[in-house]
Amino acid sequence: MKNIYLATVLILSCNALPAQIPDSIKANMVVIRQHIYADYKGMFRKPVDHLHYPFIVPGSASYSNALWDWDSWLSDVALRQILQDQGTEKDKSEALPYEQGCVLNFLEYTSSDGYMPIQIPSNADPAKLRPPNIYKTNMHKPVIAQHAAFLTELEGGNADWLREKFSVMQRFINNYEFHHRERTTGLYYWQDDLAIGVDNDPSTFFRPPGSSASIYLNCLMYKELKAMVYLADCLKLKDIAAEYDKDAEDLKSAVRKNCWDEKDGFYYSVDLNLRPITEEPAMVFGSEFILHSGFPRSYDCLIQRLGVWSGFLTMWAGIATPEQAKRMVAENYADKRTFNAQYGIRTLSKLEKMYSVRASGNPSNWLGPIWGISNYLTYRGLLKYGYNQEAKELACKTIMLFGNDFKDNGALHEYYEPDTGEPILNKGFQNWNYLVLNMIDEITGTKTIEEF
Repeated sequence: MKNIYLATVLILSCNALPAQIPDSIKANMVVIRQHIYADYKGMFRKPVDHLHYPFIVPGSASYSNALWDWDSWLSDVALRQILQDQGTEKDKSEALPYEQGCVLNFLEYTSSDGYMPIQIPSNADPAKLRPPNIYKTNMHKPVIAQHAAFLTELEGGNADWLREKFSVMQRFINNYEFHHRERTTGLYYWQDDLAIGVDNDPSTFFRPPGSSASIYLNCLMYKELKAMVYLADCLKLKDIAAEYDKDAEDLKSAVRKNCWDEKDGFYYSVDLNLRPITEEPAMVFGSEFILHSGFPRSYDCLIQRLGVWSGFLTMWAGIATPEQAKRMVAENYADKRTFNAQYGIRTLSKLEKMYSVRASGNPSNWLGPIWGISNYLTYRGLLKYGYNQEAKELACKTIMLFGNDFKDNGALHEYYEPDTGEPILNKGFQNWNYLVLNMIDEITGTKTIEEF
């Protein structure tokens, strides 16, 4: 009860930010900064075994020498905020090869058909990184161009470090477009529920192969295509940039058409697992006729009305219209029965029957617990659409959550109980949790580093 009372007082006090920051929140900011500044250099790794470029890992303790897809990208955004706050130009220059190496290592392991692994362990046999059928399982999430664009933008648009590898990145995008995209809806889908990032998201978890056009995946892909536009422009490839821009706009239209639910005022994943419409005759009751020919289905997918936090990613990605964002904030973000908890955004609505905050490492649990990354990306979406007070409130909740954890346990955890802030699993988890520093700097008026 003490934690809930304290969090309530501090969240109400956040209305005074940034003109006047309550001492209690300042204290948590100091604790968070001290811990993060002390730990960050443990993220750097020299080239090792089959990883030929230096790289960063998502934490000094928990991740050994493996390179991970969206983890390395988001950890890098946090790393850049650390360097912005206290790094010298020499520090930034020394970090750049490690940051670029995350991208270059993955591109080195991208095959001619565009398959890019999700993770590269330093001691792995390169030949075993490729599955038997690359088109029937998931690959690297569509964030490699976003990571590259983020670094290129920080270097003033200089993409020469990517010039010889840009065609490899194009092969990766082509693989997604031609083998992980459903033609009728124009939406991208997961092949299975392996390593989807949000492990047990019920819109994909234990569902039939190729059936889930995940809103999470499609938001990442939209941003990935926009990043390809930016990189192509930087490389003076204007015609290629125009093609990717069209692809991005087509995808935005497809998401708006198929994934927006006017009834609930929210974006959902959709189900592609529908029987095909056929004109082949079938024998029924001893007669031959075309099945359901009198009134075949006129829809290409079915909305999965499962209240998953990733619907808010349409605001982060810039897909939602202003009118849709208004409804999402009023009817979903603000609803304490569903998403809005004492310490942030529940990863699954509390009204869903499968809601659970139990500890689980395989899969990691996204059925309700608070995660640092879902708080952060929702926060960024709120800012993008002008919901500054709501964003400030969410930042305060995250600062309280992580500051308390550092004070009580000396470390952060992977995910948390939504209403008490109690850590649930994996002490020492750093990764995208360090993006709380970007939130702190934003609400205190310090120059903030944002993902592309």
